[in-house]
This record gives sequence, C-alpha cells and structure tokens, in this order.
Amino acid sequence: MTEKVKKAHKSSAPGQPPFTDEKAAQPHYDDLIDPELIKITPKPTPPGAEPMTAGSQKLPDNTTDKSKDMDVFRQNSEGEPLTTTQGVKVANNQSILSIGDRGPKLMEDFHFNEKIAHFDRERIPERVVHARGSGAHGYFQVYKSMEKYTKAAFLRDPKTITPVFVRFSTVQGFRGSPDTVRDIRGFSTKIYTSEGNFDIVGNDTPVFFIQDAIKFPDFVHAVKPEPNNEMPQGQSAHDSFWDYISLQPETLHNVMWAMSDRGIPRSLRMLEGFGIHTYRLVNARGESHFVRFHWKPTYGKSSLIWDEAQLLTGRDPDFHRRDLWQAIEAGDYPEYELGFQIIPEADEHKFGFDILDATKLIPEALVPVEIVGKMVLNRNPDNFFAETEQVAFCPANIVPGIEFSDDPLLQGRVFSYVDTQRHRLGGPNFNELPINRPLCPVHNHQRDGQHQMRLDTGPNYEPNSIGGNWPREAPEAAENGGFTTYPAKAEGKKVRHRSPSFADYYSHPRLFWISQTDFEKKHIINAFSFELGKVGRSYIRERVVDHLTRIDHELARGVAMNLGLELSKEQLSRELPKPVGGLDKGDPALSLYAKGDQVIKSRRVSLLAADGVSYKSVSALVKNLQNEGVHCILIAPHMGAIRTDEGKDLIVDGSLAGNPAALFDAVVVPEGDASIEALMADGDAKYHLRQAYRHLKAIGLPGKAKEMLKAAGLPEDAKDSGLVLDSDSDKMVKEFIKAMKEHRIWAREDKTSDFAA
Repeated sequence: MTEKVKKAHKSSAPGQPPFTDEKAAQPHYDDLIDPELIKITPKPTPPGAEPMTAGSQKLPDNTTDKSKDMDVFRQNSEGEPLTTTQGVKVANNQSILSIGDRGPKLMEDFHFNEKIAHFDRERIPERVVHARGSGAHGYFQVYKSMEKYTKAAFLRDPKTITPVFVRFSTVQGFRGSPDTVRDIRGFSTKIYTSEGNFDIVGNDTPVFFIQDAIKFPDFVHAVKPEPNNEMPQGQSAHDSFWDYISLQPETLHNVMWAMSDRGIPRSLRMLEGFGIHTYRLVNARGESHFVRFHWKPTYGKSSLIWDEAQLLTGRDPDFHRRDLWQAIEAGDYPEYELGFQIIPEADEHKFGFDILDATKLIPEALVPVEIVGKMVLNRNPDNFFAETEQVAFCPANIVPGIEFSDDPLLQGRVFSYVDTQRHRLGGPNFNELPINRPLCPVHNHQRDGQHQMRLDTGPNYEPNSIGGNWPREAPEAAENGGFTTYPAKAEGKKVRHRSPSFADYYSHPRLFWISQTDFEKKHIINAFSFELGKVGRSYIRERVVDHLTRIDHELARGVAMNLGLELSKEQLSRELPKPVGGLDKGDPALSLYAKGDQVIKSRRVSLLAADGVSYKSVSALVKNLQNEGVHCILIAPHMGAIRTDEGKDLIVDGSLAGNPAALFDAVVVPEGDASIEALMADGDAKYHLRQAYRHLKAIGLPGKAKEMLKAAGLPEDAKDSGLVLDSDSDKMVKEFIKAMKEHRIWAREDKTSDFAA
C-alpha cells in the first residue's frame, strides 16, 4: 500500500493539465501521458484497484472459441492515426473547415459531415422491456453425459467447453434506470454450441405474469410508466400496474416473487435463473421428456434491504453492473450450475396443475433439480454497445435434442422475440453481428436485406442443379443430423379459449408464501404496502387486498392494516387453497434464506480509518478476511493516504462522504487511538455505522473501537450477533466472519423500527 503512494508522489506531471492556452484547440500529435502510467495489469486485481477496462485487455487469457471468433472484429487503436470511416488520415480534428478564423463554415468539410451524421445516428431503439442490462462472457461444461435425455451435443460430452454470453436485466425501466429497483431480473443465456445457438431466455423467477402471449402487450403497457406523464421510472408502484394485477389474478404468483426479497437481489452473482417454460428434451432414440431449466448460483442467494435498495438508486445507480464487472476483474467469477427438472411424458398430468402453465412452478420438493453442469462468467465485454446492447436473445433459438412444449406463452415468445430483434437491430441480418453469429457454419438461401455481410456465391434457391443442389437438407441422424421435430400428438378444434387446467390462481402464490421465513413474510407484507400505498385509486388497493385474502389471511391482514383497510368477516373466513402436491409446510427451495446457504467469498467490507490507525490491526484484519475471499476497502475522511500509528502510509480506497455503508456487506473499525478519536468526531463515519446497523450488517469493533458505539448512538446489545466487540482482535475477526455468514442479522430487524439512519 505504501509503494503506490510513493510512486504517485514521484512526479506531479500526470496531474497537470497538458493544455492551458490556445494549444488545447490545436492538433494533438503527441502523448498526453506517460504510457506506463495507464497500463492495465492483465490479471485479476481487487475491486477498485485499477480502472475498469475492456475484458480482452484485463483478462486476455480467458478465451473461448467465441472470443477468438470475435477477434477479427476487435480493434485496438494504440499507435494508429485517426482516420475517417473511409480510412483517410485526419490531420485536424479540432475545428470545422471555414473561410477565415471567424468566417462561414463550409459544407465541403466531409470529415465534419461524416462525424456529425454518424453521431446523430448512434442510438438505436432500446428494448421495450429489459432495456437496462449488463452482460458477460464465459463458458459452460456439462458434468456428465445427458444422452439419456437429449441428443444435444453440448450436453453429451463432459470434455466439451461451450462458450456463452449472459445478459442480466431489469424489466420495467429504461436503459438509464437504476439497478436496485424492485423488479424481476432477466437472466438470458446465449450458448454457442457446435450445432447452432441455443438461447435460454429466462428470469430470476420460475414463473411469468401471464399465461398466454396475447396478453403480453397489455401487461407491459400496464407495468411501464403511465402514458400521460411517463411516470414512474423503474417501478411498478403505480395505478395502471396494480389495476391490471387486480383484474388478472393469473399475475399474482409472479407478483408474490417480485414483492419478496428476490425483487431486490444483493448481486447478479447471487440470484437464481429459470427458463420459466416447460421444454422438451429428445434423445437419439427419439424418446421425449419434459424439462424445466434452472441456474443455481454457487455464491448463494441473497438480497438487499428495501431501504438500502432505495438509497443505492441514488448513491450508485450502477450498483449491480459495477459489482458484476469488478467481480470478474477480481477473479471472483460468477458461477451457476445448470439444473434439470425432468418430467416423463407419462407424468405430464399427475401434478394437479398444468405444467404448460407458465404461471405455475414445479416444486423442487416434488421434482428435485438434477444438477448437470456449470457455467462460469470470466470475461467482461470489450464494448457495451456492440456486445451487451446488440446481443439478441430469442426463445426460437434451439438445437437438435431441445424442443418447445405447447406452453401458449412460450409459443408466442418464439415469434415475438425474433420479431423485435428485426425491428431493434435494423433488419433480418442481426444474426450476422459478431455477438450473435453462431460458431458453426451457416449456409442457406436467405439473401440481401439491410446490413448483409455474407458474400454468397451460389444459387439463392432450392432445389437447384446449377450449383449441385448445395446447400442441401441434412438427413436426420442420432448425431450431427438435421433438426426434426418430435412427433407429439395434437388434435382438436380451432378455439380461442384458455385451458380450464390453467384456472387455479391462488394455490401457487400460497405455496410461495408458506415457504418463506418469518422475516421474509414481513418483507412481503411491507413491499405490498409500499407499492399499493403509491396507488391513488382506493378501489384498486381494495381489489388487490381482496385477492390476498384468497392466498393467506395473515398476509391480507398485514397489508390491509398498513393501508388503513378493514377486512370483513367473509374475507377472513374464506377457504384457502389446498396445498400444491400436498406440500402443506411449503418448499424450502422457494425461500432465499430457509436453507442458510450464504457464501461470503467476494463480499466487501469497509475498514473505517483515519490518521493514527494501527497498521498491525489493519494488516491482521485484512489477512484474516482475505483468507475468506473477502475484499477489504479502506475508507477514510479524505482520499490520498493516511499515516498509521507506526509511521507507514496506507493508500485510501474511498472517502467516507462518497462511500456509505450501503455499498458494503459489513464494516470494521480497526484499532488505533488517534484514528478512533477522529472517527468519533466525524459525522460521515458515525452515519456509516448507523446505516450499517439499520441495514442489519455485521459491525466489528475491536479494542477501543467499541467507543464508536456510543459516539454513533448504537446500543451495546450483547444478544446482537452482528455487533462484534472484543478486546482480542483475533477473536473478534472470527466472530465477525461468523456474523457475515448470516448475510444479515435478521434478529435485529424489529429493534431498528424506531432507529433513524
């Protein structure tokens, strides 16, 4: 830490503006900084240690066949002259061509015309939903051959490493909306298999809001900002959304998930992903099984606190995007295990609900998830627009061995997602963009259209004899054959009618509710109360609460009380739905915290310090926490460096004013009398501790740092496992790590109801 400070002090030249006179508006032919000062370390470094940079420069060794495929499009301009898009070298990029210094500008300035015209067209239509997103490259590898169920090549060979690109997103907000709003998260995976691209276009919930794709425009119109005033942004807390919910009870199950802690995840690395729909797996013998896809995060599942999530929308609206990017740069690669819920065709109708209904999940307690492989995200994009923005996910993208079911929502998405990409990305050739094009060869008779890249030389029709009838159909085969659709039975009259088997709207929301821990139930009640409290029309609030009485009386009473509504005896005596599959105690898999599977590797702890901090204390804390994979971020009253009690300089990672506790998972105040005295007199330091306390985080105060309790107005509560006080620093850090593994000190929550921070 000391070395960095000394290096920065050797020369002040980089901190001096290179231009302070007319030279600022003259051509810049020379280096503006020592190239050595801007070199990026091509290996993992802790979060914030270096500026975030392009994935291929930061982690050049993390390659896949897809990243190599994209290398031909990758451009590094270091050492190259500035040119026009026609390749003409530009001598002056500072001023428009004119007659005299102050005379009229000339239309013949082709460089200006080209530059401005391109600038005027840089924006493309953003996604209607899932506009706000973050992406990463990686790979997938199956643990064992799944040939029993599918002939898909990437699922049959454990030696095969298959490239992937994943995009996480929020649903409601625009491209510039904050990350931590309450919302469903998109979890879409493009798998570049040897047989073509396979896309799992899912969410962080296993169900959807609607059953039939024809309702998709209605639902999206309702959840989006209201048409008269374009408000609210990035929220569902408004009249039109809840009006729709109150009129379409099929939405209630996914609403329960959104109102739970899953609606405000701690990190994109700590959420589950689901394919939502029932798909079909077909093996080489032509045998079929139904399947639902799951992604299980190896970093565990966890959420934010609601107040914390709201604070972060202002303090760091890019919180999730930054966390994902920095985690990859730090070598804390997000990992997700792929799981299958396999349902034999003979069992399609045995569950008491319809497995083709996308508003129903298949409880893991009834059909366990079989873990079949792992996905690792180990490289960031080089260019956000070219990769994360232009990537096109389509449920229509399947490969031999994976097929659609008759789920009416899936059937509609098969068309809609391809169609929207044609509009958003400028025509039918969007699959030729580098991020979208498959790794396997592409040969067909589709020609022309905007942005056609291929130079096809043969006939553009089939059959043909003048080109030898190439390309021609590939016969069906157990391996590497042409795609043939499974011959599923289908019969009946043409009708425009929802299946009666879809008509149960309340049993699955109830299963979700009874599966939650007590504190998760409280959060659901509070979330409904917050959202409905923003609804201006009282009859909408009343209708939603009436629906809740059909799910659970405790839930309905809690929300009604917060909204000032009185429930009738009839509402509170309604018969509740029968347990799904006999699961009258719920399913622990539906709770974030029932299983207690919390992981602290990659978590971030703020170390609050000032001049006079004990170097010995800081070093011991950092060593012990780093052994657990935890990142320590030194926060002080000012940037630059602080001087330790032993006379050493420590580089400061961030200031107290700019780094509230909401950005961290826990906080420690290292020892050092002078440092503690300074922090006790610092309002930002005290606020940092109070905020951490209110957000139920672990707080470590070794030795005299205990005095910070009184200074910050915190209670000395011996029963609070997250207030770790011990004169012995080694003992303190062990208990602190134990408290961090709880994620949050839920037993503290009721004590913070009258605590301001």
